[in-house]
Amino acid sequence: MRILIAPDKFKGSLTAAEAASAIAEGALRVYPDAVATQFPVADGGEGTLEAAVAAGYEERLNAVVGPILAPIGAAWAIHKDPSGDATAVIETAQASGLAHMEPTPANALRAHSYGCGQLIAAALDAGATEIVLGVGGSAMTDGGSGALRALGLKPVDAAGNVVPLGGGSLADVVAVDISGLDPRLAAVKFRIAVDVQNPLFGNSGAAHVFGPQKGADQDAVELLDAGLRNWASVLRQATGRDVNIPGAGAAGGFPASFLAFSNATLEGGFALVAGLTGLAEQLVEADMVITGEGSMDSQSLTGKAPIALADAARERGIPVIVVAGRILVTPEELADHGVVAAAQLLDVAPSPEEAMAHAAKYLTWATTQVLEGA
Repeated sequence: MRILIAPDKFKGSLTAAEAASAIAEGALRVYPDAVATQFPVADGGEGTLEAAVAAGYEERLNAVVGPILAPIGAAWAIHKDPSGDATAVIETAQASGLAHMEPTPANALRAHSYGCGQLIAAALDAGATEIVLGVGGSAMTDGGSGALRALGLKPVDAAGNVVPLGGGSLADVVAVDISGLDPRLAAVKFRIAVDVQNPLFGNSGAAHVFGPQKGADQDAVELLDAGLRNWASVLRQATGRDVNIPGAGAAGGFPASFLAFSNATLEGGFALVAGLTGLAEQLVEADMVITGEGSMDSQSLTGKAPIALADAARERGIPVIVVAGRILVTPEELADHGVVAAAQLLDVAPSPEEAMAHAAKYLTWATTQVLEGA
């Protein structure tokens, strides 16, 4: 039997690779002669870099400016094919993530994506011809302006001064000086993994929907939204492009600047990452798929990696087993996506705290139990 073990991360407990290892241990207790292929998956957000590295991309580390100016180390990855083309994978969360910032109103206004632009510059320096951007877990609401500043763009105010970094300053921008903008932006292909349909600004835009998660109070939300609205106007004047499109509100509006100044496309996260990592080829060889994540809930059913993988397996007639930290959807809902059996760590752990603290052990146990009963 060939078992494809392809979980997403168990947030707060296990990386996707750690989860895959624990599931494999449990599966091989039941099927000791099986070929168990561990293949971490992601949906374009946090975990995308890990999935790429697990699939053979070379991981690199750069010192960058964090979302509120403190220096941090940020990882990214690159893969060069025999033809000379090279694909880089960058997560905004690595350089400009919420994990690097205390979510307060002041920080919500100050946070920026400059460090992510530094990673893009590093990828260009390494010869990348294609850059994949995973945009989950970001700290900023700056419309991607910080990243472009790291690549040579200068947003200026009415007095001709370069405005401070951060979304709180975007309302003061009247023009952009593109004389120093890295010319390589026009040649490289940007593919941005986006699974939300929020526009850049407005009631369903980046500031109103995601700003509070980043510490913004109502006043900060209004200022950030006004800044993004103004930034869209400035970008349209500079490039003729309308960047207030569905999906542009992801990651604090990060895609907007690249939609304006590069040949960027917005793509569904799971399909994009699956294509990069060769997941489709792995699926063709599988007799069974085991997947999972920390919390299998209603959001999971909207295209998150485990359910998207289950759908792909169902189309090929491959049975799917789900093992999750907790399962908040019904067996019928899972069955609609081809899941034939499911288990949660809370079924075998004495408490949620114990499940979180020793997730790998309980994930192995839960896998063994669900396979014995399947």
